[in-house]
Amino acid sequence: MSYIRVMDENDRLAPTADGPDFRPLYAQVKELMIRRMVRGDWRPGEILPSEGRLAAEFRVSQGTVRKALDEMAVQNLVVRQQGRGTFVAEHSQQHALFHFFHIRDESGVKEMPTGRVLALKHGRADREQARRLALPARAPIIAILRLRALRGRPVILERITLPAALFPHLDLPIDRELPDELYTLYQQRFGVTVARAQERLRAVAADKRDARSLAVAEGSPLLEVDRVALSLDGHPVEWRLSRCNSAHHHYYSEIE
Repeated sequence: MSYIRVMDENDRLAPTADGPDFRPLYAQVKELMIRRMVRGDWRPGEILPSEGRLAAEFRVSQGTVRKALDEMAVQNLVVRQQGRGTFVAEHSQQHALFHFFHIRDESGVKEMPTGRVLALKHGRADREQARRLALPARAPIIAILRLRALRGRPVILERITLPAALFPHLDLPIDRELPDELYTLYQQRFGVTVARAQERLRAVAADKRDARSLAVAEGSPLLEVDRVALSLDGHPVEWRLSRCNSAHHHYYSEIE
């Protein structure tokens, strides 16, 4: 008889005859732990129960739990500290910068950018916004226009779209320069953790808004970074179009 292990009312792995689940057991344990993180049972920065306790709760071996946690650590979902335990990863300015900001100067140095919100509006999703964020047609959204600078020079103009349901009463100071990272704000204020992102790059010509904001001529070549940020459970939580003046900066990604 084939069994599938699913979550019962106690968040344990329990057999059912609905059909076979061909995923390794550690992958199923990992999914259950991520669900708890999404649900808020384990908050960013909190220490997780011991491997032995988790193994008892999920009714699996301690080695299975360890393998699930190892994979989560590689994906930056948890942080393992020798002698202290395993903690739910939390975004800080430096953490978010290291993992999600890929623009560097010509020497390859990564710097902390400053950000200035130029506009924030509430509206309804158009067809493309709904598609990229997996929202129903005309769902409420928040649109943000933000300018980011490096060493005082405007380098990136960002058009950011958020599902309004995830970020109720979002307010950002308009036209004030702040050394900010939105992913830290999402996590700390709204409990939304950006776990990973999908990006596409292409060359574009600066439109009037780009030219005015980035101090370049209209039609100048820019690098466009099209990013969809995904939450712990893989749902889109942000769509960001970043147009970058690459005259003195470049996109850097390290592949291991």
